[in-house]
Parts: sequence; C-alpha cells; structure tokens
Amino acid sequence: MIKHLLSIDQLDREAIVRILDTAESFREVGTRVIKKVPALRGRTVVNLFYENSTRTRISFEIAAKRLSADVINFATAGSSVAKGESLKDTALTLQAMGADAIVIRHSSSGAPLTLSRWVTASVLNAGDGTHEHPTQALLDLFTIREHFASFEGLRVAVVGDVRHSRVARSLTLGVARVGGQVTLVGPPTLIPPEAPAWGAEVSYDLDAVLPKADVCYMLRVQRERQRQQFFPSIREYSRLWGLSRARVDALPDGALIMHPGPMNRGVEIASDVADLPRSVITDQVTNGIAVRMSLLYLMLGGARVANHVLAADAEGAPGE
Repeated sequence: MIKHLLSIDQLDREAIVRILDTAESFREVGTRVIKKVPALRGRTVVNLFYENSTRTRISFEIAAKRLSADVINFATAGSSVAKGESLKDTALTLQAMGADAIVIRHSSSGAPLTLSRWVTASVLNAGDGTHEHPTQALLDLFTIREHFASFEGLRVAVVGDVRHSRVARSLTLGVARVGGQVTLVGPPTLIPPEAPAWGAEVSYDLDAVLPKADVCYMLRVQRERQRQQFFPSIREYSRLWGLSRARVDALPDGALIMHPGPMNRGVEIASDVADLPRSVITDQVTNGIAVRMSLLYLMLGGARVANHVLAADAEGAPGE
C-alpha cells in the first residue's frame, strides 16, 4: 500500500477495489455494541486541520479511535499557528512527538505534498485548496458500489461549482479509474478549461444530462472561495442548475442523489429533494468512517501489527 495518500490518481483500479473491500469488512464494526478493534493500538494519528470541517474531521477521528489508535485533534485557533508558526515547524513538532499518520486539510493546494517531504509519518490529504479530496471520492465510490453491480459504464453527472471543488476532480478521476463515465455540468464560468483532461465530458445543459444519469452528484456553491461573481444571482443559479423535485422526476428509476456536504438547501438542491429515499447523503457520511478506517489500517500496516500481536500472544501462552 502507498505510504501517503495525496491524490486519487495515485491509486490504480486494483488498489481502489482493495480499499473498498477492506472498508466493507470494517463497516460491521460500527454495528457492534463495542465499536472497536485493536488493529492500530499504540499508533498515533494527528488531525491537522487548517480549515473548518465537521464531517471529514470527525469521521477521521472516529475511524482512528475505532482502530484503537491514539488521536490528537490539532486546531489552528489557540495553537502556535495563531502566533505565526509555519506549516514546516508545526510538522516537525508533530514528527518529534511521534505521529504515525497526519491527516491534513489546508486552504493551499499542494500543502499535503509539501508536508510529506518533511515528515516520516504517513500523510493523508483531507482536502487541499481546490486541488483534491481523495478520501471523499473513495467513500463516494463505496456508496455507489452498494447500489450498482458494477462501475463499468456507470454514468455519473457531477453538477455545479466544479471550478472551486476539490471533490469534483477526485471523484472524476476515481470514477474514470474504475470504468465509469463522468459528465461535468454547470455554468461555463464554473467549469475549468482543463476539466476534459480529467477524463470527463462537459455539458452546460443539466436537463439534457439528467435522463441518462445513474448518479446525480450535486456540488456545493462555494461562495467563500469565489473572488468574483460567476453567475448573476443565487436565484438564477438555483433555477438553471439546482436539483428541484421536477428535475428528480427526469432521472432514471434507481438513480442516486449524492452531495458531499455541507448542503446549501434551496440553492444547489431543494430541501425536499435532499430528504428523498433515493438520496444517499447520510449514507455517504456513515460510509466515510469505514473507508477512512480502511485507509488508516492499510497505510499504517494494520495487518502486520495484528499478526505481530497474535504471534506475541501465542508465544506467551501457557504451556508454550
């Protein structure tokens, strides 16, 4: 398994399937009375988040704790970062404290790659600028796989603010890697010129794409990242690109509705649409824990650790 997860592009089809299969086995842990396994006992995982996060940070924290790892949640507020400490000095401090894995979210694209050059710990990209969010793509693939027999030929429409979305890039690369087809849909101002190079088709007509989509993946309008006006108004955006109940009726039977969260209800997705049975948005959150358990387990050598513990127990057993 790779040492660092910086981009979904590092993973071939076989590696993606292995991660998803391992996540399948870990999902059962969440149904137990005691939701813990000793696979990473004695290991330390640091959540280093320079941006606000709810789902991703908590998901990684729960995943590490369910594997019995020690978890440190690092928030920039109240830390030396607020006093001007650089990313490198923060990284070296965590390295000196014995971190085995560092999960980083940062507003600058490429920050996880830079971090991986300074530390011996495994680095997991939890979102860097507008670049990538590989673990989100993996949990999305896991969720899709629950509902379809194969990825081959699967048609995924990724709709909305593609320009500012790290999820869109990772998901497009991931779906293409496992044999699916992605169409990026949105206003011309919010589709980056390089998007076709990701292996996707591009359309500016949502109503034309929906009848052929097996998955309709809505992206949040990231107004906090927009330094200029990319569309006339929120009302106009919602009318042309929002997923309304009428547009849901145009989807094929069995098509899924997905969203990486947090949602702007009433903007990119109507409130009642987000709560439909075919919406698997809460399933995405649940599956994120299992997928991140899988990644931590595989990247930190969980299998080797477990085997070592079993061997030590056998050597020390009575009568040996």
